[in-house]
Amino acid sequence: MTDLDAVLGDAGPTGLKERIAAELAAVRERSLAYTDADDDMLVRQHSPLMSPLVWDLAHVGNYEELWVLREVGGIEPLRPEIDHLYDAFKYPRKDRPSLPLLGPAEARKYISGVRGRVLDVLDQVDLTAPDPLRSGGYVFGLVLQHEHQHDETMLATLQLSRRPGLVRDGELPPGRPAAEPEVYIPAGVFTMGTDAVAWAYDNERPAHRIYLPGYWIDRRPVTNGAYMEFVADGGYRDPRWWLPQGWEWAERNGVEAPLYWTRDGDTWWRVRFGREEPVPPDEPVQHVSWYEADAYARWAGKRLPTEAEWEKACGSRTYPWGEADPGHLGRWANLGHRAARPAPAGAFPDGASPYGVEQLIGDVWEWTDSWFQPYPGYRCFPYEEYSKVFFGETYRVLRGGSWATHPSAVRTTFRNWDYPIRRQIFAGFRCARSEE
Repeated sequence: MTDLDAVLGDAGPTGLKERIAAELAAVRERSLAYTDADDDMLVRQHSPLMSPLVWDLAHVGNYEELWVLREVGGIEPLRPEIDHLYDAFKYPRKDRPSLPLLGPAEARKYISGVRGRVLDVLDQVDLTAPDPLRSGGYVFGLVLQHEHQHDETMLATLQLSRRPGLVRDGELPPGRPAAEPEVYIPAGVFTMGTDAVAWAYDNERPAHRIYLPGYWIDRRPVTNGAYMEFVADGGYRDPRWWLPQGWEWAERNGVEAPLYWTRDGDTWWRVRFGREEPVPPDEPVQHVSWYEADAYARWAGKRLPTEAEWEKACGSRTYPWGEADPGHLGRWANLGHRAARPAPAGAFPDGASPYGVEQLIGDVWEWTDSWFQPYPGYRCFPYEEYSKVFFGETYRVLRGGSWATHPSAVRTTFRNWDYPIRRQIFAGFRCARSEE
């Protein structure tokens, strides 16, 4: 069976088109739900770190127009005069509120018009064509994942707004205690990256074999309760645990705890989508920077895992539990905004990897010790601005997705990246240590 056969499945191109159409409808419903607010909420910039929500809304439509309508459909530009406004590299986020952006009503009308034409292109396109944008519906996977990624960005913006009542919550399974806090991963060669996942990005390719010495890795992400011990022990006041750049950042910004945490007496509180509540000790800690994660790991006598160590702990599968798609409310992971928070530690035993490492997918993005670099044999596709321009020693790699990540936009090979000072993202971590 060829990779294309695997993508098309038994239903063939017609079945794949039906699946793509359904996924397009679902992601748009999500985008519209996160922007179902008054105009002031949508056009205001809630933090210089983020765009106004109305920018994200129109941007996903403009991205669809560029790649599906123009590149694949050969359709003349609908609104060429707005392309520069929604080019993510043209203007930094802090400057976007001053641009002549489409208003909320106009943005919704624009993206609806684009989507109608996208469905026409989907109806006509040959998904068996050798062109890599068409083959297996790659271009549709590109825009689907892109929109889901912006939906997660919208959630981060909504959290920064601190306005209550805009983001739904939900129920999660209970946690359970761990028999052993760490798992040993034996030395050996494993395959990192992928050549088989049809909609994988260029930075996940090509698959390549690498050798890793044996190491230990935390069975679960570091919890709020464990992180409170670091804070209580003076972790934010002791430069021994911090890299010089991290210590300077924390001192200059007065960082004393994860973002959104405050202390009242002996109790830690957090603001979560406008609601103030006690910090639950059994949830994975989130809203910590790479520098904070690294400092905690040093304090604990450990380190952050490399991204290769993180990926090997998944067991060389599309997902740690196997090949089954996690779905929206799968039993394997906390994904797709089933609730607006991480699940308690131990909540998804069925999602463990063959090594017994849990909650690798979902809950919180996990910082790794690695810089974002290309794999050996990397080939840029379909454009440099997705991955290539970010390679180097500026961005740290995150793995695994968060509770806000859609199942279609995460897998064991998926690579996220950000500046080591970023805390508004739904990021946490787990620790590792070398074999002694």
